Amino acid sequence: MSRLSKEEQDNYDIKNAAAEFYRVNRVPQEIETALNELFFHKPEDVYGYLVNYFTNLYAPPRISRLTGREVYDARGQLSIKAEVFCIVCNKEKSMFSAAISSHFGPNETSLDWRAKSQERADHVMTAAQWINEHLNNMLKGQNPCDQSDVDHILSNFFMARYLEEKDVRNKEKEESRSPSEHEGVLSSPLPPQMKAKKSIDKGRKSNTAEKPIPSAEPPEPVLPGSLAIGSVSLVVAKSGAKIQDIPLYKYIAALKNRKVPTQFHIPVSLVTLLNYGKTSPGKLNLLEEVILIPKVGQRVKQIITMTLEIQKEMMRIMNTATKAGAIQAMLCDRGMMAVTYERPEQPLDLITEACTNVGLALGTEIHLAVNCAAPELLDYSKGKYEVVTGVLKSPDELVDLYQNLISKYPAVVALIDPFRREDIDQWEKLCNVIGGSCSLLSDMTYKLKAPPLPGVRCHILKHINETTVSDLITKASDSQGVLLMGTARSEPCSDDSLSDIAVDLDLDYIKLGGLSGAERVTKYNRLISIEEELAQQGILVSKEQHPLPLFTEKLQEQSATA
Repeated sequence: MSRLSKEEQDNYDIKNAAAEFYRVNRVPQEIETALNELFFHKPEDVYGYLVNYFTNLYAPPRISRLTGREVYDARGQLSIKAEVFCIVCNKEKSMFSAAISSHFGPNETSLDWRAKSQERADHVMTAAQWINEHLNNMLKGQNPCDQSDVDHILSNFFMARYLEEKDVRNKEKEESRSPSEHEGVLSSPLPPQMKAKKSIDKGRKSNTAEKPIPSAEPPEPVLPGSLAIGSVSLVVAKSGAKIQDIPLYKYIAALKNRKVPTQFHIPVSLVTLLNYGKTSPGKLNLLEEVILIPKVGQRVKQIITMTLEIQKEMMRIMNTATKAGAIQAMLCDRGMMAVTYERPEQPLDLITEACTNVGLALGTEIHLAVNCAAPELLDYSKGKYEVVTGVLKSPDELVDLYQNLISKYPAVVALIDPFRREDIDQWEKLCNVIGGSCSLLSDMTYKLKAPPLPGVRCHILKHINETTVSDLITKASDSQGVLLMGTARSEPCSDDSLSDIAVDLDLDYIKLGGLSGAERVTKYNRLISIEEELAQQGILVSKEQHPLPLFTEKLQEQSATA
């Protein structure tokens, strides 16, 4: 070595370093194995075979960065879309993007739309900041296939922000309290709705004192930016599925069951036929949605074809009404017809007539569910529900209305949110009078920590806000009773992941809305694709022979007899 020149010694050192590098990384052994297998298989595409061989050896992808940007949802309102980039084979690649529904809850129809729009913009801007700054740094270098680790980081970050916000609010409340309140002179103030009720009752002379309605439970606070958590969790799951080269529904099912199941079933599609509510034309407020429940065992295409046939017949009936202009129908932004009716019986009569005309047995082949959305209809100043414009019903009167409606239309086998959560007595009364023939459902989306309501057989689950994929798996596994996956009012731009989630969580039902609008039809098309794929693989299982979980025992017996 001492007699070698400097240049020769450098070359010698480089060769030794290279040999050690290749030895440590087993490069000669892997190349030798690849060449031996190549010769044995003699593929037509030699280099394609080598590419596939070495693809199995590359290092697991790692998250390199996240981006969050503002997008518009199907209703033209701001939402957030998250995108994840990973280092794959030493190159940065965009894996997937995802958006979930807005955080805004039932009070989205507020007349103060300017304030609501600004509030939404602030929330979306905060979500974009979280993704582009905090979460981008926290998830950099993470394996996108480690969903539980990623969701744990996301949940911890959210909880830290939540506690910070809670401390700020508590300090603001403490500073805003008057000295007399600090001394305990003033009692707790009445809620605004009870103040209004008290002022009205004060000037009213009556011998019978009305029982005051329970005050509204305070809404669970929505932390600005929470959309970022659910969006990032979903996009990481989609990236993990892409890396493992399996569909999203199989990927999340493997997370839930610790392995990919050998059989799957498709949730029954509940399709919305008609839409009403406070924002629809006409005076009828009570029946926000009338929903078709198809017979278990039908394919998604069959359900869609049947629903379209009923809708066309309903439109024909309305177009041939005897009084010109007496009935007006329009297509609302939720993908279904809204008709100018004034009584709850009218839409149910229309559907009954349409089903009879097309030869479908309402009450045996198909059933109906009604989303009452009653919490939005309460006039707190009067303590009554405005079921029709100018027509008010007390909670007990509403029990009678539902009882008469179910008695007249036995095909209605489910009521969604017939009261506020606070009207516990009325939930129990309604369950006692119609519980044998009709199921009660509650939307748990905005009251995740609330105690169960009496008589409720099924809860509606939605993927919004800070809900991670791991949260959805936990809720589906721990749920007592039937879970129904539903869409939120404000849809993302055309993300079809909701269909995959409903399949992989092994849910019995999925509610996607009407059959109009790209963001809804995309989800139906995705369900059809999954169903066809599972059928081709021979792992599609029908639940036709199983009990109908949404139906009461009495209805299950009637269905079996039919």
